Amino acid sequence: MDAAVPQGRDGRMPLAVLDLGTNNCRLLIAALDGQGGFRVLDSFSRIVRLGEGVEASGLLSEAAIVRTIAALKICADRIHRADAVQVRCIATHAARLASNADELVTRVRAETGLELEVITAEQEADLVALGCAPLIGRRYRGVLVFDIGGGSTEIIRLAKDGGVVSKRFAASLPVGVVTLSERAPLRGKADYLRLRGELAARFAVLMEEMPGFDPDAEHLLGTSGTVTTLAAIALNLPRYIRSRVDASWHQTASLVAVADRLAELDQAGLAAIGSIGTDRADLMLPGCALFSAICDVWPSVQLRVADRGLREGMLRQFSQALL
Repeated sequence: MDAAVPQGRDGRMPLAVLDLGTNNCRLLIAALDGQGGFRVLDSFSRIVRLGEGVEASGLLSEAAIVRTIAALKICADRIHRADAVQVRCIATHAARLASNADELVTRVRAETGLELEVITAEQEADLVALGCAPLIGRRYRGVLVFDIGGGSTEIIRLAKDGGVVSKRFAASLPVGVVTLSERAPLRGKADYLRLRGELAARFAVLMEEMPGFDPDAEHLLGTSGTVTTLAAIALNLPRYIRSRVDASWHQTASLVAVADRLAELDQAGLAAIGSIGTDRADLMLPGCALFSAICDVWPSVQLRVADRGLREGMLRQFSQALL
């Protein structure tokens, strides 16, 4: 390790990474283990709905900015207390879409001291790929990663040759759980199936642009609140437990069946499920429609679930630069 790299007060090298998405603000503070891995020291997540209404107005609302800055103040305090030696804070689809994103960046700097970086869709896909690459199954030579976000959905095709993982294709579709829920709330199974079909048609266009997907040699790898929640329900967890969900393998058909069952519930029924709750009940069915549409277009017997992505990708970038 480079001896010139600064260390925290206790000799560790805390690294802080923050992902400000359309729906969530998520912080991860970790220390490198000296072998390219890291140990989590602290984490924080809060639903802020930064992208609420931005698709219709093209602007981040004052209420959304205030909610977001309140969460970022908590993050800034945790970063300071951890004595982080490297910090990176990124914002994704909602900030890319909003014409007043510069105002958000300026206010965040003034009120929290954090430097917020609005990244491109390509940069976002690269970070997701880097964060999820360790979960490619050993007997597979490739994977189709999908990240269902609040404002966009990323599709990334990774190939594995020996120990080297390379990106073969990446695309970002500007549909996510928040944008879909705002366009037209789903009322019943018929609405869900209609949306699923419409989304499958849009994903099919992407499929035609990439090299052929081989379900015998490649598998699906899903990351997002939608996918991790479906996995938690499939595992019969009374509440969400990351250690049980992250890196878990599932029969794809089983998770699609869970999504189909959820489509038969109303908002109260969804909110009553421990791993969903009231904060995410209105977003679950759009997420299920996106998930099932992806599985329709890229059929795979097995699917791996990742409770990781952008933040872990940033940490791996730090690791590669520092080691």
